[in-house]
Amino acid sequence: MIIVMKQDATSEEKERVYREIHRVGLRYQAIHGVERTVIGVIGTQPDTGRIQVEVLPGVEKVIPILRPYKLASRELKKDGTVIAVNGVEIGGNRIVVAAGPCSVEDEESLIAVAEHVKRSGASLLRGGAFKPRTSPYSFQGHGEPALKSLARAREVTGLPVVTEVMDTMDIPLVGEYADILQVGARNMSNFSLLKELGKQPKPVLLKRGRASTVTELLMSAEYVLSGGNMNVILCERGIRTFENGTRNTLDLSAVPALKEATHLPVFVDPSHGTGRRQYVEAMSKAAIAAGADGLLVEVHTNPEEALSDGEQSLRPEDFANLMESVRRVAQAVGRTAVV
Repeated sequence: MIIVMKQDATSEEKERVYREIHRVGLRYQAIHGVERTVIGVIGTQPDTGRIQVEVLPGVEKVIPILRPYKLASRELKKDGTVIAVNGVEIGGNRIVVAAGPCSVEDEESLIAVAEHVKRSGASLLRGGAFKPRTSPYSFQGHGEPALKSLARAREVTGLPVVTEVMDTMDIPLVGEYADILQVGARNMSNFSLLKELGKQPKPVLLKRGRASTVTELLMSAEYVLSGGNMNVILCERGIRTFENGTRNTLDLSAVPALKEATHLPVFVDPSHGTGRRQYVEAMSKAAIAAGADGLLVEVHTNPEEALSDGEQSLRPEDFANLMESVRRVAQAVGRTAVV
């Protein structure tokens, strides 16, 4: 349920509501807006029904949330969430692009890519230090040395870093170097990982599982939100269908569906979504037209020799062309063009 406080509600009146929520053994998440505070109560409908707050001073109204995801629902927060990461605002009117290699291979090539993508207008640097692969014999990433290289690339370029975390034990290590912690498609339903990410403060970029519905993605986000971390970015990266002309089927209809259902920012990953570099620019433009807040694009200086996903990685000059196209689409749909 949602408890909407009056505009002039005092701190004491809010505290009384919080005590009532705790009295029945439930938890809450308070969202302090410019004009009023909205309190989302976490629990099932029978449990929330035991809360008696309608008559408490300072309470304007109580609204039931009908969707299974409570804190992610736009019923709780009408305006879109904007997440600030080292000066970059994610979820606002400006399109944000994260770009870089699938895997960090060495520091020199990483910095070269980072400098290229920044010149073209990328706001974030992406790169994998730990890589979940289908085959145990494929390159798995360099681990902490790769994280240190990402941090060095941030020093050189000023780009905040997005990288994947795969295990609860790795959260402190990855959090030491990264600005945004990514949860890959294979871990979308790793609820132990999601719970722990909810206990730490850094933003989480949550990718949709290969066989997961939009609702299941939002329920996974709920695990992070219910832990107290309200900084979650959702990412559509393609789902598995019978189609084999592309690596995955990029479900761009998920973008408006998510924007209607949730206040959380929505990214699209056209690189994994198609698996073919020649389709990435077209799907990037389509994603922005569909309402995405940002893109996750793989870029490599020499894709033919990449240790992972070279076939879907753009060369720096192709990424520059993509950014020009994205600027024009962003302007056409009333979004602020990327830098």
